[in-house]
Amino acid sequence: MTHTTGTRQEWLAARLELLEAEKELTRRSDALALRRRQLPWVRIDKEYRFDGADGPLSLADLFGGRSQLMVYHFMFGPDYTAGCPSCSAIADGFNDSVVHLANHDVTLAAVSRAPIEALLGYERRMGWSFPWVSSRRSDFNYDFNVATAAHDHEPTEAGVSEPAGDFVAALATSCGTDASTYTLDSPGLSTFALEDGVVYHTYSTYTRGLDVLWPMYQWLDRAPNGRNDSQTGPWWRRHDEYATH
Repeated sequence: MTHTTGTRQEWLAARLELLEAEKELTRRSDALALRRRQLPWVRIDKEYRFDGADGPLSLADLFGGRSQLMVYHFMFGPDYTAGCPSCSAIADGFNDSVVHLANHDVTLAAVSRAPIEALLGYERRMGWSFPWVSSRRSDFNYDFNVATAAHDHEPTEAGVSEPAGDFVAALATSCGTDASTYTLDSPGLSTFALEDGVVYHTYSTYTRGLDVLWPMYQWLDRAPNGRNDSQTGPWWRRHDEYATH
């Protein structure tokens, strides 16, 4: 990659110009955050059941006595042998955030379709302790657009010769499954409020909307070479799979 070079004075002039753009982005981000909070709340009357480490739970139970719940839709399908490495990289940042959120009336939990036994085993492997439950016995993932029924799904094998297909196939292989099965699940974030005993859906986001939850990308966006994601396969691994730590 070719980079321009310059004097300190040229750098400072360019940096100050960039600073104005960064400040404008911050102002726009603050305005967007306000608009998120102003979205209408949607009452949830459907009964969802989850399996936790200590038994069955309702959606209201996931709040853990707080009034706000943030659910990370973690890609770990019932036929996976391990959690998605991308979701795993994002979830590596959850442990240190959970306690701060909990003391600001917010519960952070992950939800996946895999059986609770598989989730707990993977959690032990990763060294995580944030709340994580299975939605295998409910329509939760389908209703919040992070799961697709196999008979409604568009197979992905036809595209594996393309770069994007190679990328997905590599992720699928790392989860012990094929591309079609891997992509029956997708990542996302959904938030909920509990008021007077009623649960409301307040916000959801998917794909690039999750970038801000991925700590390593926030660092890379400020590194000299940026994300540098031009290669066909995922460069990241689960944190216990790197040759060096």
